[in-house]
Amino acid sequence: MWRIIVDDVPADALGVVAGALEPCGVSVSWFGEDAGPWQVSALTADAPSPAMVDVALAVACTAAGIAVPAYRMEPVAERDWLAAAWQDHAAFRVGRFHVHGSHDPSPSPFGTIGLCVDAATAFGSGRHPSTAGCLEALATLKRRPAGPALDMGCGSGILAIAMAKLWRLPVVAADVDPEAVRVTRANARLNGVGTLVRAVTADGYRQPVIRRGAPYAVITANILAKPLQAMARELATVLAPGGIAILSGFLAQDERAVEARHRAGGLRRMQSIDHGGWRTLIMANPASQSDAPL
Repeated sequence: MWRIIVDDVPADALGVVAGALEPCGVSVSWFGEDAGPWQVSALTADAPSPAMVDVALAVACTAAGIAVPAYRMEPVAERDWLAAAWQDHAAFRVGRFHVHGSHDPSPSPFGTIGLCVDAATAFGSGRHPSTAGCLEALATLKRRPAGPALDMGCGSGILAIAMAKLWRLPVVAADVDPEAVRVTRANARLNGVGTLVRAVTADGYRQPVIRRGAPYAVITANILAKPLQAMARELATVLAPGGIAILSGFLAQDERAVEARHRAGGLRRMQSIDHGGWRTLIMANPASQSDAPL
């Protein structure tokens, strides 16, 4: 495995740089303080092509009117990924959820729902602000959904597992990366919800494996702004009447565009959650909006 790293990315250029690197790797992540600068990192299965990275960054940054950043590439030892993911990371709480790794056997505090998640070779330890926003959004839903749930772009499976443990209902967890699917299955078993979480390889809502499980009462999609916008209309076709969509993985400046695309697909804005400039949108199917479990 390899990693493409762009250092010192200004906060207002984060979405552009992350979006440019997305086609180059299987997963993209961001690290930094709210005001920046940020580090953008893309994980690839094989050694990336410098020419492809050069073109991707040049096209995206030139179109956005920002300077093309420098980057570096380095190999990643898969055997060290789990340790690196949890190094110096103590358990933490988001809403009703207590998130920890398998290295921390301490019991969850009374009244919380424990989520034991090992990121391994898939992204999603739960510490990113977009994941925290999704967990917080799930905790705000007051009534148990009346149908199955879907987590699109599941990564480590943390959101799928959270829904399964919160409501004890079946959840489809989908990701384009087969390794994420494998990790999600392992984490679901680790959390005692292996029979409730069905992890599948899929790259969107049109896939037969996704449509067979529709309609979904709740859909979470913690991915980048561009794919959220591109799949907005498809999401609407598999969301149940009165269903809730929780959308995240984008910055404040992208919120209006993400919301507009989903409104065009027939959804309505219910609430927005901010975590350090990262936004999480809660939207509802207006066909039976009064039935939405908010």
